[in-house]
Amino acid sequence: MAKTTLKRVHGYLAEFESASDVYHASEKIRDAGFQRWDVHSPFPIHGLNEAMGVKRSSLPFFVFFGGATGTLTAFLLAFITQVEIYPTVVQAKPANIFTTPAFFPIMFELTILFSAFTTLFGCFAFMGLPRLNHPLFASKQFKKFSDDGFFICIEARDPKFHQAETKALLEEIGGKNIELVEDEL
Repeated sequence: MAKTTLKRVHGYLAEFESASDVYHASEKIRDAGFQRWDVHSPFPIHGLNEAMGVKRSSLPFFVFFGGATGTLTAFLLAFITQVEIYPTVVQAKPANIFTTPAFFPIMFELTILFSAFTTLFGCFAFMGLPRLNHPLFASKQFKKFSDDGFFICIEARDPKFHQAETKALLEEIGGKNIELVEDEL
């Protein structure tokens, strides 16, 4: 009995000759209004983020609030345990709100710890990790991207994606070996 697998369209993958070609193609795709697409290159290309229209990440805001939560947690932990539950003596004086500098080491440590955890798990959330496989890995030509290939993939999830029009756009801006990439369900 033959085994059948369901597939859905992931997007179009197009190859470009050089970093300059993929840079200018990115500007045209950005200007066409596509939002869910990516460039794959063997090395970083200076200015590509601007050519792609990539906005600044919101991760630093989450990290700031994660760090602030760590600071507040440490202060409350130190204050409740050293002032309310088990009053301690700091430099011959009882601990109270005016002896807050004694709490600074734990406040610093928890600020760093909470910021690090927020960064790690925020990156996972923004990148959609963990993901065991990506549909582009099934493409034979995509293996060149880590060596000498420059690729642009426009995803089918993009609101402007239309199979014929998207393929025509990629051909118009110089894409070669245009491939429809499918993802197994």
